[in-house]
Amino acid sequence: MTALPGETPGTVGTDTPQGAEPPAATDAEGPAHAEAPDAAEAEAETEADAEAEAEAEAEAEAEVAGESGDAAGDGPAGEAPVAAALSEAQAELAAQRELREKIAKRKAEKEGPVAAGTKLSGPAADLLAAVRAVESGEKAGTEFFDSPAAAPAPRRAAPAPAGQPPRPAPAPAAPVDRTASPEATDAVRAVLTEGGAPEALARSATGTLGEQAAELLRADPWQLLAVPGVRPEQADGFARALLGAACGPDDERRTAALVGWLLERAALQGHTALDAEAVRAALAERAVSDPEEAVRNAVEEGVALVFQEGTDPTEPDAVYEDEEDGEAPADAETGTDTPEPVQVLLGLDRYALAEESLADGLARLMNACEKGADWAEAAAAAPSPSAAELIRTAATAGLVAHSGGEAARAEPAALIAAARGLGLRALGATHSADGRRRLAEAVGAPDAAVTLAGLLSGTEGPGRDEDGALALDLLVVLDAPQLDVEGAAVLVEALADGVRLVLSGDPGVLGSAGAGRVFADVLAARACPQVVSRTPDPGPIGELVSGIGIGELTQVEAPGKEVVIVPVRDAGEAVHRTVQLVADSVPRAFSIPAADTQVITVGHGGAAGTRVLNEALKQRLNPGPGRFGGFDPGDRVIHVPAPGRAVPGVVRSADAEGLHLECGGVPVVVPQERVESAVRHGWALSAHQAAGMRWPAAVVVLPGDAAAGLSRPWVYTAFGRGERHLSVVHGVDQALPHAVAQIPAQERTTRLRALLEAVPTPDAAS
Repeated sequence: MTALPGETPGTVGTDTPQGAEPPAATDAEGPAHAEAPDAAEAEAETEADAEAEAEAEAEAEAEVAGESGDAAGDGPAGEAPVAAALSEAQAELAAQRELREKIAKRKAEKEGPVAAGTKLSGPAADLLAAVRAVESGEKAGTEFFDSPAAAPAPRRAAPAPAGQPPRPAPAPAAPVDRTASPEATDAVRAVLTEGGAPEALARSATGTLGEQAAELLRADPWQLLAVPGVRPEQADGFARALLGAACGPDDERRTAALVGWLLERAALQGHTALDAEAVRAALAERAVSDPEEAVRNAVEEGVALVFQEGTDPTEPDAVYEDEEDGEAPADAETGTDTPEPVQVLLGLDRYALAEESLADGLARLMNACEKGADWAEAAAAAPSPSAAELIRTAATAGLVAHSGGEAARAEPAALIAAARGLGLRALGATHSADGRRRLAEAVGAPDAAVTLAGLLSGTEGPGRDEDGALALDLLVVLDAPQLDVEGAAVLVEALADGVRLVLSGDPGVLGSAGAGRVFADVLAARACPQVVSRTPDPGPIGELVSGIGIGELTQVEAPGKEVVIVPVRDAGEAVHRTVQLVADSVPRAFSIPAADTQVITVGHGGAAGTRVLNEALKQRLNPGPGRFGGFDPGDRVIHVPAPGRAVPGVVRSADAEGLHLECGGVPVVVPQERVESAVRHGWALSAHQAAGMRWPAAVVVLPGDAAAGLSRPWVYTAFGRGERHLSVVHGVDQALPHAVAQIPAQERTTRLRALLEAVPTPDAAS
């Protein structure tokens, strides 16, 4: 690795000093990275400064510490002899029914005869209605998602077994209008003022809580915690101002809101559920005297659902599937009679429904697939052995997991081309316009690639068939690690029986900005055939990134200055050198214009975060007064139409309609009221925002204060964004090799893996 002309050469060591303490864990990767909340922050960012943001993130980490790890387990053990034939999703729904029956019985004993569910209100009533509708087959689980615009049309019903009538297709979900009236907003503003809360929260509070937000807040001030950016201490102050001595730390309204807040915060970090013990510990830190009772109350009120992973040895009516003489089977590995201990998880209904719907949908695709036409000729003509293996596997499987680096993207492209050559309706979906462009070029057909958002909205792709399903025979999803559980559930629900689905991606990159770890759970469950690419990434950048993937930071030969290390002493120098690289050094040495060079840094705040770097780069590359809400024509920006989605663009103009952008060649108008929260300058991005995209040159900025935010997935993702050149502005000393060698991805707590492991599948490959 060499220096550019005018730069000081440097090297990256691989040895960690003896006795060096690992940097404090931060949310630098996956769900716990500051970028996951920061990606969502662009949707609803408050005016809190960087110090307040850091404090909030530190609190979130402390509260969910220890709940990492896979939620794998054997699931609830034999409710009855027929339990072995039930899917995990059905077992979970049955468990929820039993729980609600117990709750109804307790309430009936206290209050007299009560018809099941008739006295429930709010989220509990909504949950009960949702579960009953799903159980009865009247509605699909995705109809209860919070994103009605993304909800698919009903999929084609599976063929009914002989002698049974076909299952009716679910009706489409009715659109939900969350736009609050001015009167409702004014009423909320009055309540906020009375409680000493900022009036600026009125719009977001009304959008979150609905038209009755004022009444809800007056009756239950802790509902304010549902508003993005509000912390428990702020909600407590608001409640004291409204209720006075009538409230306390053990108020059931407070404890229920705290449980919901903890689960929402965990979702920002990627978890779809939390260990109940971790939730109780976090409640105790918030002055709740009886966390056990608080959790029980939250479950009864429908704020959270409870799940059990594994087998509870203390359960008196536990039944073991292979029990014949009344004794529990011995553990296969230890030879003991101790079953796997139970893990109790708490989760929000939206993620529970999404995971169960996704598991059932993936099982449906696996079981409905029939062996296709003879693909042998297409496999023989494949450009590489790995591509041939992928083609042969997809010919006989309804779901395939394909993993590999950047060079391996050619293999899904070969599969799509082969399927189209056989007359099949084959398509590739990416998360970004840049990925769509690269895939279309690899396939050799402009209509062979779409973005996922465009596919589901109907603005791209073949549209829907007469049954409301996507008119496809084969769908390949690239950059699959970026799939969150809700988005994946919506996608799978839109696929008809018989469609082949291939999930392709690099397991080493950062995970999705949303909750869940779909690709990792599919790989871990081993419920479908897996194809691992044997095609290495070429060149010095490929060699460097491949080493990082296995925990080694090596010095690579870069005769063409493909990799350059620029050492810096402090954040100020890091900003100066970054601007110099983008504006002068890289264009002069490689003829790569500044518009094709992307800066990537650890987070948005800090002395060398995206905010500071974007300000410095704008002053150098496109100075102006920012007359359009802080933007000028020609500014590079990042548009965040929804949390977790980052779309690069360029400002063209502004008028009464809003800010006019060009994003991937497509004109986009952002309304004036959305500009502040949905548009940022884009010369510098976070690694999460940059995932799934590549540029001719990348400049990765690692100032000293970024050391605690580094991890192997972060470095792997950031260093792999440059196609021809990578510059590393390096000021973290030995923290970089330490992060690569010793800080892997933080585990997310999810239930999808266990659900997939419990689903009967045909000939699951190892």
